[in-house]
Amino acid sequence: MGTSITLEQNTSAAEACLEAINGRFEGTGITASIEHHSNAKKYAFIRLNCPPQHWIALAKWMRHDLNVNYCSMVTGTHFPDGPDERGWEVAYHFLRQPIEDQKPNTYNVMVAEELKGIDIPMEFEVFMPLPQGDTPSVPSIQSIWVGADWNEKETWDLVGIRFEGHENMHRVLNPHDSPEGFHPLQKQHKLRYHDHNEMYDDPQGFMRKPADEGRVK
Repeated sequence: MGTSITLEQNTSAAEACLEAINGRFEGTGITASIEHHSNAKKYAFIRLNCPPQHWIALAKWMRHDLNVNYCSMVTGTHFPDGPDERGWEVAYHFLRQPIEDQKPNTYNVMVAEELKGIDIPMEFEVFMPLPQGDTPSVPSIQSIWVGADWNEKETWDLVGIRFEGHENMHRVLNPHDSPEGFHPLQKQHKLRYHDHNEMYDDPQGFMRKPADEGRVK
């Protein structure tokens, strides 16, 4: 695809997405807004806040009606000192890209400045607050975006937020024999990180004592 879309294309696509979202989900607790990046071009993107009970409906609609075809990231945050309704939060990042599978020995050439309507690329982020508690969970979107497979594994492994319905959930960054319930980005662990070799090249895993143990910080 040649060059890049214009600011006018970006603005029109963001406004169209916002209107569509509000028209479809008004009154459900799902909110949407147009935000802008802080870089030089200040391109617009869509930010959504979604209650967990409406997540699958919103996700399917985004995938099939807005043509949001790529899940680029899933992250989670622990807020042990937050309000009752926001002890945890999941953040999703998505892209809509005008990409299609090609048949063998064929090709398509897309000119960015000529894209219109639903073909104009757009970025989306979705925030989902979860209540305080020891078992945060949200429905998995693995079956909607295949790219969510690894991202959901990583978020569960590091933060401990469960993705209900995910197939083949397992550790991907921590050792496979990590203690059950151990997720290092939960705030109660108060882990201290050291240099690269200490973090990743230690065969003793969780039994290792840090080299600076006992020193006054």
